[in-house]
Amino acid sequence: MKMRLAVDGGKPVRTRSFPTHMNTSGRTYGQEEKELLCQVVDSGCLNRFGGSMVLQFERDFAALHGMRYGIAVTSGTAALHLAVGALDLEPGDEVITSTVSDPGSIIGVLLCNAIPIFADSDPLTGNLLPESVEAQISPRTRAIMPVHLSGRPAPMDEIMSIAQRHGLIVIEDCAQAHLAEYKGKLVGTIGHMGAYSFQQSKQLSVGDGGIVITNDAALAQRARLYADKAWPRDQQPRDHLFLTPNYRMTDLQGAVGIAQVKKLPGIVQRRRESAAWLAALVKDIPGVIQAQVPAWEQSAWWTFPVWPDPDVLDVTAPRFQAALAAEGIPCQVGFMVRTLLDYTFIKERRTYGRSQCPWVCPMARPGIAYREDEYPGARKAVTEPVVIHWNEGIAADDVRDIAAALEKLATAFRR
Repeated sequence: MKMRLAVDGGKPVRTRSFPTHMNTSGRTYGQEEKELLCQVVDSGCLNRFGGSMVLQFERDFAALHGMRYGIAVTSGTAALHLAVGALDLEPGDEVITSTVSDPGSIIGVLLCNAIPIFADSDPLTGNLLPESVEAQISPRTRAIMPVHLSGRPAPMDEIMSIAQRHGLIVIEDCAQAHLAEYKGKLVGTIGHMGAYSFQQSKQLSVGDGGIVITNDAALAQRARLYADKAWPRDQQPRDHLFLTPNYRMTDLQGAVGIAQVKKLPGIVQRRRESAAWLAALVKDIPGVIQAQVPAWEQSAWWTFPVWPDPDVLDVTAPRFQAALAAEGIPCQVGFMVRTLLDYTFIKERRTYGRSQCPWVCPMARPGIAYREDEYPGARKAVTEPVVIHWNEGIAADDVRDIAAALEKLATAFRR
């Protein structure tokens, strides 16, 4: 028997709030963070230079990933800018990446006067399609930036093979995928550099922050300079070696990071357990398709996507999402709300005044354009899945309510 949907005036499945990353219901801050923060305040030095917390956090995070170097900064966007800046690109050089991501993935590319070149995405994961990456390589290509979207690893074997054949650097955007695993390897450790975000919604959060990890000593040295106005602090007299911003993380953020990095394996494990509970329930709901995760992949579950099956249900993704939200389930349409092609600063090339640089700079390859029909997978990735918000606070009763709401919708929209 069909129950009246909440979106049509019926009683919602869920009336109380879900755990959220915006407060302690979905975050793991506690006494450990407080004690370390007090140590920083009591020391009187909140700066990373003179303090010790950021340095320790860098070491701890790198060690967790089996990497030699970590350079902590103010945001995930800054971390990606740092990684691109470490390459010392020439104006007009190109970095291949995904259209299904946050603008933070390409802001650093543009700030280096380099050009983002977009490859298409797998519509079921939003991650890069290797064959599309290879098709976008030009004589100006210098790097590939796969985005491990929504906690799921990009196809790194194929991407690394392409990079090796063409002599390219690989920067992994791990902003949404802390401790995700690809064939037994942690994301961020497969390419030449891994960049992470510690913004409020991420698996590890310090409020805002980021880090770059690498095993390459030369890249690490330049990245560290890039975060600190290119100031080699061990040299006298004071000098600044090249143009770069100040992205220094404070010791307050570093203190929270030290406590959080110890908790990160448990945080990700809780996300995996609750996602596994929901997956077990969803498989028995006709008309609701869930992500198929291969055995060699360990997702970090930044979100949980589902798809209304058009062969079984008579409903569009936007209608399904609106109905699910009305039942009290936090969700959105698409892995991202839009592709990067849909943002004004890309469509109108609003970068440096009215110049449209770097696309039209004399050093750039002429004729670079982003044609919508070149990215059919990306378009599907932002219009077809209904993505349920996720965090480590989600418990068994929350999972049961999500499953009940999905079953209610599947019954109501059945053909």
